[in-house]
Amino acid sequence: MAGNITNTTAPITNCLSKLQSINGLFAIYKKKGPTSADVLNTLKETLLKEAGVKNPNPRKRKKQSLKMGHGGTLDSAACGVLVVGVGNGTKMLSTMLAGSKKYTAVGELGKATDTLDATGSVVLEKDFDHITRSDFEEKLKTFTGDIMQVPPLYSALKKDGQRLSVMLLKGQKVEAKPARPVTVYNLTLQEFKPPLFTLDIECGGGFYVRSLVDDLGKALSSCAHVKELTRTKQGQFTLEEHALPEEKWTLEHILETLMPCPEAETGGKKAQKAKPKETKALGAKPEEKKTPEADT
Repeated sequence: MAGNITNTTAPITNCLSKLQSINGLFAIYKKKGPTSADVLNTLKETLLKEAGVKNPNPRKRKKQSLKMGHGGTLDSAACGVLVVGVGNGTKMLSTMLAGSKKYTAVGELGKATDTLDATGSVVLEKDFDHITRSDFEEKLKTFTGDIMQVPPLYSALKKDGQRLSVMLLKGQKVEAKPARPVTVYNLTLQEFKPPLFTLDIECGGGFYVRSLVDDLGKALSSCAHVKELTRTKQGQFTLEEHALPEEKWTLEHILETLMPCPEAETGGKKAQKAKPKETKALGAKPEEKKTPEADT
């Protein structure tokens, strides 16, 4: 781990230089509302202001030479752990985040929405009085292990270079993507107070919590959608131990929690070959992902 800043009275130029010299990963807390990209821009703007940059524009990456990206997008309605790569740390994102992810999801029975979460419009209502806790827990077993899952229509997946969610908002016709294999390591019903229920989920990459909840509702001869979603773990980073709240988005706190790049990743051919699939470097054109973000 990197140490604390030792010279808090350093000139502004030194602060900016120190900020630009950071290479590694750290985690922040993403609140509900803004997109993951918006949160990253806010983080970058906050750090540049602290470093003395006047009127920083976080989207102009080349001018300020601060390379930063995030791995694993969270929907705007979701909150929790968002892992950030800075400097050469952006090249580590896909490798370091290859492990499992954990979520706590609050679902609501009896209502289905077009987005599969609370931000959408209700498209179906069905009775749920017949569902017992025992029924629910029994169905969860069929969604554990290696399963097939159809991603939501409202997602970051693309067709002809456009996000499906954007196409839908434009009124364009969108066909569902085919089912794909995903892995659920653990799935537990924590609370059952119909119509609400709370799930703890540990899954691999490409998994959509919204699709799980929608599928569960159908399997129980009813319908359901995600009401609240929190990511509690991503790779080695957990919500309790690592995610910096917004009031701690400072150079000092980042240096205290930073996971630095291995020496081999800070330069040379090995670093050049590392091309993360989930990195969204600010100011760069987003790449189409072969594996969807687990969200959401």
